[in-house]
Amino acid sequence: MTSSAGRLRAVFAEPGIRVTACCFDALSARLIERAGFPLSFMSGFAVSAVRLGLPDTGLISFAEMADQGRNICAAVDIPVIGDGDTGYGNAINVKRTVDGYRRAGFAGVMLEDQVSPKRCGHTRGKQVVDRGEALARVRAAVDARDEGDDILIVARTDARGTDGIDEAIWRAQAFADFGADITFVEAPSDEMELARICKEIPTPQMANMVHQGLTPVLSPQRLEELGFKLAIYPFTPLAAAIKAMSEALAALAEGRQPVEMMTDFGELCEIVGFDDYYAAEDRYLGG
Repeated sequence: MTSSAGRLRAVFAEPGIRVTACCFDALSARLIERAGFPLSFMSGFAVSAVRLGLPDTGLISFAEMADQGRNICAAVDIPVIGDGDTGYGNAINVKRTVDGYRRAGFAGVMLEDQVSPKRCGHTRGKQVVDRGEALARVRAAVDARDEGDDILIVARTDARGTDGIDEAIWRAQAFADFGADITFVEAPSDEMELARICKEIPTPQMANMVHQGLTPVLSPQRLEELGFKLAIYPFTPLAAAIKAMSEALAALAEGRQPVEMMTDFGELCEIVGFDDYYAAEDRYLGG
């Protein structure tokens, strides 16, 4: 049976760019799979929001993220990349994070060079560790992979926002030299910087398309032309869900039934697995 990491490698081996939305729980991951996306990405911002109701400022723990990821990965067959934040400590903690995410079922893990507590890449107050610590994190992650953890390493730098694009590209190049499978320069400011990233860094590149964020939101076709292999939309499912729930709750509060906003009950039951459950129940009925 092919591992989740093997399935992710197969997805990236296909020509063209891969596009996906980010999940935050088992249900959102299942909806992403049902929509036909070949993979997903578990967003730390979104998980912190739905699990804790708190901002993505390093408040959520390794154990909480791994637990959320375990449920997500068990709910779908597509490979999922997990947001590993800063690795939750020093290089030894990074190795444990990689191993824990692999055990949870993730196909890949993203690790970044921010100081702890980290910040969402498109919010204020970011700081990055020095080059030595950043490289040690990637070395530890790659060592964990090479010592038996079958998982892809996505190495992220936030140095664009603190030290400029040249430093960010230097770091991503170094991450690639250390063996990262995918590199990710967060929050480039324009299309010229996006083009430089793909031209100057040898590994496959990921683009983070945040509506109203710091990076211009380009079409998948344009991102592919620039050389990107993966484009993620981190907030689309969460933002759409919040808007839909808010409008439906406002209608209920006014005494109206928001039927037109709701998924049909039969479809809802099918999505969460009642049909499969009933089939299994019938199989074992009567012993």
